[in-house]
Amino acid sequence: MKVVLLGPPGAGKGTQAKRLEEQRGLKQLSTGEMLRAAVAAGTPLGRQAKQIMESGQLVRDDLMVAMIAERIREPDCAKGFVLDGFPRTVQQAEALDAMLKQSGKGGIDRVIELAVDEPALIERIAGRFACAKCGAGYHDKFRQPAKPGHCDRCGSAEFVRRPDDLAEAVAVRLEAYRKQTAPILPYYRA
Repeated sequence: MKVVLLGPPGAGKGTQAKRLEEQRGLKQLSTGEMLRAAVAAGTPLGRQAKQIMESGQLVRDDLMVAMIAERIREPDCAKGFVLDGFPRTVQQAEALDAMLKQSGKGGIDRVIELAVDEPALIERIAGRFACAKCGAGYHDKFRQPAKPGHCDRCGSAEFVRRPDDLAEAVAVRLEAYRKQTAPILPYYRA
């Protein structure tokens, strides 16, 4: 089974993809993680992507789709996969569909939209922080460490927040989602 999870930033795509991986045996594929792994491994696609990223450009759609094509040939994708964070544009969706058909894998079986109330989403994202040492996740309102100022998992007193999790940055990311990614929904409905 081939699944695409769509939804605004912070809607829980990664969380749901991980659940599908655990419960259904579908491999979670995050294009960001795939890119980092390809660059670290020095694969031919990784070397191309590294040059593009180092120049400050976005990795081209054809390289991303080629990376996905390469990844889904791995044995752990035999039962299927869940794409988390890709496609983000109609052009990427079209390229993904063309690649799947050319590879004999058919098309996407399911597209799941995670719809979330935007004010709640902003509150959820803007309150996130993590342990700088072990990465354990916390929230200002919903999940504080048991011992204030200390990580429950490793005891560290160092915490970090992603710069793109600030309320202002979240609003920009949501607007980009509405303009670029939301048009994929009618594409897949058709």
